[in-house]
Amino acid sequence: MINTPMDILELFPVRKTGKQKQAFRSAVKDYAEKLGYSVAVEKGSFGAMNIVIGDPDSAKYLVTAHYDTPARMLFPNFITPCNFAVYLAYQILIVLLFFVAAFVVSFVVTLATGLEELAFFSAYISYFGLLFLMMFGPANRHNYNDNTSGVITLLEIACTMPKHLRRKVCFVLFDLEEAGLIGSASYRKAHKHATANQIVLNLDCVGDGNEIVMFPNKLLKGNAKYMDRLDSICGQFGERKLVLHRKGFAICPSDSSNFPLGVGIMAFKRKKLIGLYCDRIHTERDTILEQTNINILRSALITLICQ
Repeated sequence: MINTPMDILELFPVRKTGKQKQAFRSAVKDYAEKLGYSVAVEKGSFGAMNIVIGDPDSAKYLVTAHYDTPARMLFPNFITPCNFAVYLAYQILIVLLFFVAAFVVSFVVTLATGLEELAFFSAYISYFGLLFLMMFGPANRHNYNDNTSGVITLLEIACTMPKHLRRKVCFVLFDLEEAGLIGSASYRKAHKHATANQIVLNLDCVGDGNEIVMFPNKLLKGNAKYMDRLDSICGQFGERKLVLHRKGFAICPSDSSNFPLGVGIMAFKRKKLIGLYCDRIHTERDTILEQTNINILRSALITLICQ
């Protein structure tokens, strides 16, 4: 039973198998219903099960996060949202490492069997086997930032939202984000008319970093009224800050990209040469969840929704 959103860290630290997800969904449903919300679990493609808290069709805002747990990797999913050169170089490096691993396996198999015709086959199996493990391998049991932070922040907003304003917002926890944004794509398809005009505030990896950045989609950037609303909640909060990315290259690889008025919200650290970056996620080093970040986002997004 969930008494406060932070209980998820102890009660449901991993949400990857069907049984783990079902237990989590039941607990969230009970918790939200006790707060007075209506709750539904919607089925999507490839077995995705999205948790919908509130009225998805009448809301002006959606606050979203994915609840599925990623697979554990030897190296982090390193994200530099505003530095394309570094982002591309890192992706190429990962591909090269996979090729090297596949070549080593192929060499060993050929050497051990003396059958050269097995070289290509073993390399092919090794390469795509590594890709499969990266997406569907054993769960990363340390996932404080990705995305327990987003789940907890969403529920913190839900439980502190004034009751007379709850009609303005719907909370959605997406499934199968790690498998390719499947849950959010299914939700968008099921609620295409409503989501055409809803601002979607997607929380993903918001627990580790001093700079919390909002990345609006292209269509949203062209709407001055909406951009001014988002800008109004930005500011400095002690050593941390909430900012709105307005211009220049940016990549926010999360569920917000499936919605016309999507806003990806992530927390980052900063270095001079590479700028903003997010590290540790998808590895056993993902053990940081700053309560201050949750408090900032809870206050800021409630202020936005209440405008």
